[in-house]
Amino acid sequence: MSKFFVTTPIYYVNDAPHIGHAYTTILADVLSRYHRTVGDEVFFLTGLDEHGQKVKQAAEKRGLSPQAHCDDLAPRFINLWKTLDIRYDDFIRTTQERHKKIVQMVLKEVHANGDIYTDEYEGWYSVAEERFITDVEYESGQFRDVKKLKEKNYFFKMSKYQQRLIDYIEDNPHFLRPEHRRNEMLGFLRQPLGDLCISRPKSRMDWGIEIPFDPDYVTYVWFDALVNYISVPGYGTDETRFNKWWPADVHLIGKDILTTHSVYWTTMLFSLGLPLPKTIFAHGWWLIGETKMSKSLGNVVNPLDLIENYGVDAVRYYLMREMVLGSDANFTLDSFIKCYNSDLANDFGNLLNRVSGLIQKNHGGEVPEPGILTNAEEEIKAQASALPGKVKDLINDYKVQEAVVASLDLVRVLNKYMETQAPWKLAKTDMKAANRVLYAAAEGLRMATVMLAPVMPEKTANVLYILGAQNSKSLWGQLKPGTKLQAHPPLFPRIEVEKK
Repeated sequence: MSKFFVTTPIYYVNDAPHIGHAYTTILADVLSRYHRTVGDEVFFLTGLDEHGQKVKQAAEKRGLSPQAHCDDLAPRFINLWKTLDIRYDDFIRTTQERHKKIVQMVLKEVHANGDIYTDEYEGWYSVAEERFITDVEYESGQFRDVKKLKEKNYFFKMSKYQQRLIDYIEDNPHFLRPEHRRNEMLGFLRQPLGDLCISRPKSRMDWGIEIPFDPDYVTYVWFDALVNYISVPGYGTDETRFNKWWPADVHLIGKDILTTHSVYWTTMLFSLGLPLPKTIFAHGWWLIGETKMSKSLGNVVNPLDLIENYGVDAVRYYLMREMVLGSDANFTLDSFIKCYNSDLANDFGNLLNRVSGLIQKNHGGEVPEPGILTNAEEEIKAQASALPGKVKDLINDYKVQEAVVASLDLVRVLNKYMETQAPWKLAKTDMKAANRVLYAAAEGLRMATVMLAPVMPEKTANVLYILGAQNSKSLWGQLKPGTKLQAHPPLFPRIEVEKK
């Protein structure tokens, strides 16, 4: 049995989750569900990053302690993931003792390896990014809330591993994806790297994990947060479990945290003597117009509003269907409605309505016999039978959008086949031919439904229940003739838009 370990970033608890958080987590859920369907053993990890200056500031604005603030916001993420039908295997909060003790252990190990030192540093500090920035970054004007700071801190010898990381990226073309992000990081690493400040004096910022060898300091948020990827699967606590799951198969991240994952995290792992994750995949941003979704700009989309109006599976489908992994995608309500009406109402839902309606009308609601296939049915069977292998290859290559499109392509072929064959007319003159056509359409629909199940778990389960094929596999011919179909309301009622 193969294993698949997928992680999302752990999200800041400085505010409620938005569609950007939902996207990454649904993506991880779709990948994990797919791998489960093909028999892989899966570990899906997500959670919350609860330390750092931004969290403390958000808590102060609300008149709460940082911990009370985190305890209040954490259920918003947990409840949203439940509403979005996301089935993770573990949910880490960095304020949990199980995580804090591993962070301190990691700090001790890196320190013992001679990779941590103290120095006085003066430079530009971005409160928004929670890190010191270079003069070039400061002059770019892209960083908010910047001030000059001079203080003693602990530093991690990141630069020591610069060439080793360059060699690793060049030798492992699938390590950083997509390719343009890999090239971006290689370009970044061909400049002097410098070392990483990994502490904050408690006198300035005390909301963090105490550095075990200096009680006057807490550790920098990234040196805390990134460790979750190894603390949860058992580093330092359960060697057998850790060796089973690590290295992760994929870290799913947004492109804005590519440097922290592909440079900070990897050099930390080098220091610890641990293997690097197999793949770090940086997806794009969801944009509103030409602008990144941002709480400060007030343009965030609340996924709960969309779910309430259009259903959870429609939201999951749209997010997977519209973003090509690695590129940005533009969210508009208009594009959502068009996608819903075209793919889900007109194509998928309509095919179910036509097939089940004709079987109810002309065959007593029972799946007809397939009979002897003609060339038309052989073509349908061939495309449907090829779909699982095609989807497997696309999913393994992280081309989720293409996998969704491939499944919908089969649905569209089936709708065209129904139009061409017209089984409602055949039923008047040649019932065996009508049976053959309806069986092929129903079985093709079942195959497409099975392949879409990781994306739309609730609706696809409904379709398989209607077809009497709840536990069927992605093999042609599993729809049993004589099975009684279940009556059902429209799967995806069309959204009617008022014309202005």
